[in-house]
Amino acid sequence: MFFSEAVARSRTWETSPSEHKMWVKVFKACDEDHKGYLSREDFKVAVVMLFGYKPSKIEVDSVMSSINPNTSGILLEEFLNIVKKKKEAQRYRNEVRHIFTAFDTYYRGFLTLEDFKKAFRQVAPKLPERTVLEVFREVDRDSDGHVSFRDFEYAINYGQKEA
Repeated sequence: MFFSEAVARSRTWETSPSEHKMWVKVFKACDEDHKGYLSREDFKVAVVMLFGYKPSKIEVDSVMSSINPNTSGILLEEFLNIVKKKKEAQRYRNEVRHIFTAFDTYYRGFLTLEDFKKAFRQVAPKLPERTVLEVFREVDRDSDGHVSFRDFEYAINYGQKEA
């Protein structure tokens, strides 16, 4: 799919020393009893501190089921890996949002075929208009003539999996 080329970047980012330091600080702050691990409740508080939202039960269950069963909670190294993955996903989604916004020159919250044509003329001027139309139709999953951010994000992610 063409969009895989539009976002053909690695999905990993380097963690800055200041980020790493902050994550360790949050871990220690949430490990109030100095147990050396975060309990389920401690982890929820850490997510609120770092990401500004309370994680769902499903998200917490997923994390807790992925940790070493021989420990009573999330050890520092596991916590750092979890946070790094969450940050990478957040950064990637922000990057996709930035690309969508660049295409959405009228700030309507959706893309039209004309938006696609204009964007593709800039990034791939020799691409036949027929191909642009095919891409638009593929990305417009509900065939309403508009590509929402959700449609766009799906196409980008689908393209990444195909690449």
